[in-house]
Amino acid sequence: MLDTQLVMYEEDHKQILAVIGRLVRDANAKCIFIVDKNGQLIAEAGEVRGIDTTSLASLTAGSIAATGGLAKIIGEEDFPVHFHQGARDNLHVTLVAKRMILVVIFDDRSSLGLVRLRVKKAGAEMGKIFEMIQKKAEAEQATGGGQSPFNEITDDDIDNLFAD
Repeated sequence: MLDTQLVMYEEDHKQILAVIGRLVRDANAKCIFIVDKNGQLIAEAGEVRGIDTTSLASLTAGSIAATGGLAKIIGEEDFPVHFHQGARDNLHVTLVAKRMILVVIFDDRSSLGLVRLRVKKAGAEMGKIFEMIQKKAEAEQATGGGQSPFNEITDDDIDNLFAD
């Protein structure tokens, strides 16, 4: 169920950072980002100085949404891997666990083949992490732990708070 709100705890975030940190080194990438399909930056590793990460995250999510629409038009579920080659830098974009986007930026110090090989392994690792996070979120929601802490506040409580 992909509608469940994910709550990522510090230990989950550390696991993701470990995987992408290793991927930066193993793929000889410049930097790596994890973005959710809503355009929210989840994690980053490598040399990100000079990159507008907010714009990168939202544009990447938009690109995934647009190509997902194109895929449906031609009868595909989605296009899980995207590659963009530039004069200086390249982007390798992969869907992980059908809800997260792995963005790898690399230059001529690496190769598309190496990046694809390393992304495949790291993507599988991250898929397991996100699956575990998803299961925790579903369990919390089923037991009522996923409810907002503001549910118990009434309109009267708010009026009393601001009353003179």
